[in-house]
Amino acid sequence: MTQINKLYHRLRAVVLVAAFLYFAPVCHAQIAELTFQDEQSQQCIAIVNALERDNITGKKLDGNMSVLVFDRYIKSLDPGRHLLTQTDLNDFQPLKQLMYKYLKTGNLGPAFEIFNLYQSRSEQRFEYILKLARSWQTQLDFAKNETLVIDYEHKPFIPDISGLEPLWKKELKNHIINLKINKTSDEEISETLEKIYSNRLAQLSQTQSRDVFHIFMNAVTMSFDPHSQYFAPRVSEDFDIHMKLSLEGIGAVLQNEYEYTKVVRLIPKGPADKSQKLAPGDKIIGVGQGEEGEIKDTIGQRIDDVVKLIRGPKGTFVRLRIIPARKSSVTATISIKRDEVKLEEQSAQKKVVDVTSKGRTYKLGIIEIPNFYIDFDAFHRGEPDYKSTTGDVIKLLEQLKTENIDGLIVDLRDNGGGALKEANDLTGLFLKYGPTVQVKTKFRVSRIYDEDPKILYTGPLVVLINRMSASASEIFAGAIKDYHRGLIVGTQSFGKGTVQELKPLGDGRLKMTSAKFYRISGKSTQHKGVEPDIWFPQIYRTKDTGESALEGALLWDHIDATRYSAYRSLQPMIKPLDDAYKKRAEKSFGIKYLTQRIQLAESLSEQKTLSLNLTERLKTDTAFNKEELALENNYRKQKGEKPLTTLDDIDPEKEEIKEILTEQAKYIAADFITLSHKTGYKWQ
Repeated sequence: MTQINKLYHRLRAVVLVAAFLYFAPVCHAQIAELTFQDEQSQQCIAIVNALERDNITGKKLDGNMSVLVFDRYIKSLDPGRHLLTQTDLNDFQPLKQLMYKYLKTGNLGPAFEIFNLYQSRSEQRFEYILKLARSWQTQLDFAKNETLVIDYEHKPFIPDISGLEPLWKKELKNHIINLKINKTSDEEISETLEKIYSNRLAQLSQTQSRDVFHIFMNAVTMSFDPHSQYFAPRVSEDFDIHMKLSLEGIGAVLQNEYEYTKVVRLIPKGPADKSQKLAPGDKIIGVGQGEEGEIKDTIGQRIDDVVKLIRGPKGTFVRLRIIPARKSSVTATISIKRDEVKLEEQSAQKKVVDVTSKGRTYKLGIIEIPNFYIDFDAFHRGEPDYKSTTGDVIKLLEQLKTENIDGLIVDLRDNGGGALKEANDLTGLFLKYGPTVQVKTKFRVSRIYDEDPKILYTGPLVVLINRMSASASEIFAGAIKDYHRGLIVGTQSFGKGTVQELKPLGDGRLKMTSAKFYRISGKSTQHKGVEPDIWFPQIYRTKDTGESALEGALLWDHIDATRYSAYRSLQPMIKPLDDAYKKRAEKSFGIKYLTQRIQLAESLSEQKTLSLNLTERLKTDTAFNKEELALENNYRKQKGEKPLTTLDDIDPEKEEIKEILTEQAKYIAADFITLSHKTGYKWQ
């Protein structure tokens, strides 16, 4: 027997003894232990080989990577640190350095042993909570001053098993307090707890070997980078790689964040986006059908199962129970009407506005581009009028020319990207010719060029971006900035500067990060994104959204700049334009309103602990709601509108935040036009 196998069998004995000692006094484990299959062993070896061969990071599975894989696997199983103890981790410590050897040989035994302990603890937790929940009204003291740590990143593991039940008791108290804050009756609370924890307990018995394999393999793939993922056959067949619910859904991009389903971004003009009720960073913990249907608990469920619950026929309603990113101490229930994301609403659209600056009125064109789209089938068939972002923008620019606009704003806020070809072609409408982006694989750097010397628009250009502007949006904004072709206004963009390929692998699929994008200046768009020349208030929390919010995200780097011919630098104009904006912002009640909203949300989101005193929690929640309502009504008063009685009366169709910032962008554009004329800037 090899030294590694001896270690494995010794650890297995430790785990079994620990599980027996822990569970024996309470009950006999009812859930069968899971073991890996021979085909999974072979699939494991194939996945490891593919990652080492093709992933852009060039990482190799070694002792250091073993530690990363082990830690990520533990975190994926027990993110709340309420099942495994420090004693367990000490017992598993020898595995941390040797995990890579098990992986390279396809020995999944240690991974399954860890999972079986996690599974047993989960069973014990749900049984304990169920027993306590059936008499919670007499067993729990809601007047007691105690707290629950919710900062999982810095929360230590419980030293040993004796500390687990007190923690589970606190978690149940917090669950009940959340229900009480949502005005749930005691009878309904009892019914809800019984259903939720009985269902979670039942789900444990449905866990299969393939589920363990999928979880562990993703701990491996995502140790290389967060966008590399293994999709098991069931997942691979059931939904597309981006989890887009664009057809007869709500229009959201979702991902697993440990036991939660997290909203990554909303599809522009989709049902969720229009509702103004769901936001990036929100976590979905329950889904109900219809306006009054029972909400089913989704914590710990596979994302494909959650997606199935959210999907449904056009015109029907889906109810979501969420933990809002801006107010993570409570839960909220929202209702969204399912619909198709209409193609015409996803297309680039224009409008013309007048703005007066320094005694002169300018006519501005605004082109909003929700994403970078193209009808690839029509393009490959050679049809001359195939549908595309660039084709539509060309038509809009031609129309704007006839209206004699003085300046142009291209609005890429919330544009999650799309076709690389369209990012290149769209950039070409504003430049003579030259490279627009560099693409680096493990083996070489290639460049994509605009080869058409024709410039469709030569006037002053402002590009609006925000945290949700990603991928192709960042390529366009980065090129415009590097060529000094226009002014970038808004906030830091998403920061996704990597390219993924989908490769068949046995019965499943492997999504592999195979390349990185770089601007022509050599700067990466990865992690940092594109930074604006003039900064607006940061509406989206960078801690919850964007590439840098992903654990293990590849860091920013750079390569050599490529040769390109830039226009005259805009740097001398940026400070006076920024100073003028800041002076206006100081007097703008809209900007003050946004700033106060951000500060209010930040104060709550940064909480590390929650009080488990019911009176204190109700007091805190009431104070927050009162402050939020006062903030909204003060803003409405400034606009001459009637005050709201409750926050539920806010019109979801009104995009207040976007309009406040658009108004500021218009004045910046007007100042830009004035200054460029005065200083003789031209872009021809």
